[in-house]
Amino acid sequence: MIPFFDLAGMTSEVRQQVTSRWDGLLDTGQFIGGVAVQAFEEEWAAFCGARFAVGVANGTDALHLTLRSMGIGTGDDVVVPANTFVATVEAVVLAGANPRFADVDPDTLLMTGQTLKAAATRSTRAVIVVHLFGQMADMSEISEAASGLGIEIIEDAAQAQGATWRSARAGSIGRAGCFSFYPGKNLGAFGDAGAVVTSDPGIAERLVSLRDHGRVLGGHYEHGGIGTNSRLDAMQAVVLSAKLPRLQAWNASRRALVGRYRELLDADVVRMVDEIEGAVGVFHLAVVRVRRRDEVRAELARRGISTGIHYPTPCHLVGAYAGYATTPLPVAEAAAGEILSLPLYPHLRADQVDEVCRELNKVAREKAQA
Repeated sequence: MIPFFDLAGMTSEVRQQVTSRWDGLLDTGQFIGGVAVQAFEEEWAAFCGARFAVGVANGTDALHLTLRSMGIGTGDDVVVPANTFVATVEAVVLAGANPRFADVDPDTLLMTGQTLKAAATRSTRAVIVVHLFGQMADMSEISEAASGLGIEIIEDAAQAQGATWRSARAGSIGRAGCFSFYPGKNLGAFGDAGAVVTSDPGIAERLVSLRDHGRVLGGHYEHGGIGTNSRLDAMQAVVLSAKLPRLQAWNASRRALVGRYRELLDADVVRMVDEIEGAVGVFHLAVVRVRRRDEVRAELARRGISTGIHYPTPCHLVGAYAGYATTPLPVAEAAAGEILSLPLYPHLRADQVDEVCRELNKVAREKAQA
């Protein structure tokens, strides 16, 4: 069996360091906040090329609280791509704003400047650009479009930790960048965790308050606003600090494995999602498009190859959010029936990639000719 994903290799690399540092936390009792959280925030801000990082409980809160920190809420529209994990849209609704769905480029499956402009309304205050699959969107084009519309850019970089656009790291280009450290991410905690990076001191200050019940800095029982409980705990910060120095090597491994996929897959029947010139992706997922996807996936499973789908239903067609949809989005809708995520993780072996390619090429060609 070739698994779709396996955490064991990454965990083994950091196990000793993590358990040693956890022993230190047990001695100090600093489980919420404290030195470990502050250290990771500083490390993550420096890695991303931002002035500040604010740890939060998860990636959804990172998006939700960022919108609130920017004063976006009731009566405001926020453009989001239709093909993203539902949390991107969920965060907009939680903030009290209205999601406006944008279509994507057929080759990259990422938002473009043109699809942003097509989705924007007079009430649009911001766009959440999702760097899906670990690939960065054309941020020059999107920045130009957003500037013309007079709206803010928020980056949903949950899948793009360490990716770059013309040497700028994911999360550092927009007004704020939002990250999830869910265990399966390129940089994953041992549970839920998230962060926001920004170079705007006002946003950073408001986020620190919002994540901690709206507390005024230095005032434990003084609450300047309505916040929530969304603090990054020290146990997860220790894990993230242990993994961060290894992230670049793990990302390089992912890129090499995807390069092998590109070399060996039969482009006539298996189409890999493209990477934009000027972007260096980190390949959180290795995504291809095939005809009769569900049949192909079932046959691969019978042959011992596990795969995934990210995501089977575009958000504008998901029941809870369909009421916000205003128009068909043909590219996202067509892609949803064809996309297939192949096994990918830093410790996947080259011979396993070779086997996946051999079997996928056979199955995809058989299904295409049937």
